[in-house]
Amino acid sequence: MKKTKQEKKWEKKSFRQAMDRELREHRSSFIVFNILRLLVVVVLVRQLMRGSYESAFFCVLTMTLLYVPSWLQVKLHIELPPPLEITILCFIFAAEILGEVNAYYERVPHWDTMLHTLNGFLAAAVGFSLIMLLNDDERLTFDLSPFFLALVAFCFSMTIGVLWEFFEFFMDWFFHTDMQRDTVVHVIHSAALDMTHSNKVVTIPDIQDVVVNGESLGMGGYLDIGLIDTMKDLFVNFIGQAREKNGVSPERKED
Repeated sequence: MKKTKQEKKWEKKSFRQAMDRELREHRSSFIVFNILRLLVVVVLVRQLMRGSYESAFFCVLTMTLLYVPSWLQVKLHIELPPPLEITILCFIFAAEILGEVNAYYERVPHWDTMLHTLNGFLAAAVGFSLIMLLNDDERLTFDLSPFFLALVAFCFSMTIGVLWEFFEFFMDWFFHTDMQRDTVVHVIHSAALDMTHSNKVVTIPDIQDVVVNGESLGMGGYLDIGLIDTMKDLFVNFIGQAREKNGVSPERKED
């Protein structure tokens, strides 16, 4: 049955009220949310004054993402523990504002590694939480053991990590970004260098410089194009999800 305009208007109003209640429900997460939102507004104004519209876009994106935890809680009728919600909010701010806008990915050593580790933890927590909600639903007939709950959380977290690496490759390949960071190495092993085409691995050790089109790159070694960064990201994602604990699981809200 098609809803009337009055019913749609009432639903939107009810949803906004539910969002407002959700944001204010926990004092600690509400304070963190408002502090981060204020910081994003300050950064947004600064980037607009500088004419940096790409950074301004990241600010708008961050402002939107900060509402996602509350939106999910209202839509799915679940309750995220304040520590988990605060961690998600800080992760969004650290990845977009600090990482992208303030270039922490370049300025702070291992910033990308830290965030990928935290992402593994968060993705595992979300995956575990979703299957727990289904497992505890009396309307469903299946009941998973703790082992399978952990297995689903593991698979969910690693799948999120792999999909993110797909996204990074897509952006680098089609839009010429550098999301898959390069790494300077001093030795390479490749069968492509075997002139006999017999699939033998040729090693070039102690690489101190690379010349491209007659110009030295000045990197002090060979520039690996993204492979090491991708594998490192997946590895720390694995470590992060292994640290996920049951205590961060959300509870289903009673209607």
